[in-house]
Amino acid sequence: MDKLFYERQLTAQGRKYICGVDEVGRGPLAGPVVCAAVIMPLDDIIDGVDDSKRLSAKRREVLAEAIKQKAVAYAICRVEPQAIDEINILEATKLCMKNAVEGLLVTPDFVMTDGNMTLDISVPQQSIVKGDGLSYSIGAASIVAKVCRDKLMDEYAALFPEYGFEKNKGYGTAEHINAIKQRGLCEIHRRSFTKKWQ
Repeated sequence: MDKLFYERQLTAQGRKYICGVDEVGRGPLAGPVVCAAVIMPLDDIIDGVDDSKRLSAKRREVLAEAIKQKAVAYAICRVEPQAIDEINILEATKLCMKNAVEGLLVTPDFVMTDGNMTLDISVPQQSIVKGDGLSYSIGAASIVAKVCRDKLMDEYAALFPEYGFEKNKGYGTAEHINAIKQRGLCEIHRRSFTKKWQ
């Protein structure tokens, strides 16, 4: 499968700075949603870039470093649980993606997002369902976002050791849910996601 299919179409139209955007953390009960926007050089491809969920943690970390070193530009943004509760996870994800795009030091001339959403940005854009596995640029963004969020959740695990965040990354595993039932919520839990245990 050609991971540069979309990028080739865009470069043929004269686009130079093609940005891939992806999020991590829409589903967890705790922690922020994290988005990365990445503009990659397309003449020097990093081998192995894929949907971050298909890669081991160790492989993701190696690739994330390579992506950040080689990127024309990249930006990482997060939206915290309190904001997710206020505006809902879909709006929080859109805001996070928009902030990541607008945080780039190089202005893209086209933006590709994973999933099916339109961002409030002035740059032309395209949304691609399962884009993190279909587009090199979106796949690179998914890896950078995933590694960043996993490290954040490891840090939260040290602050709130009762919930096993280093293992579950905030997702609703049986162990995590049992901890919520026994101990209640901590400050990084999403209240709108955990109403049944409040």
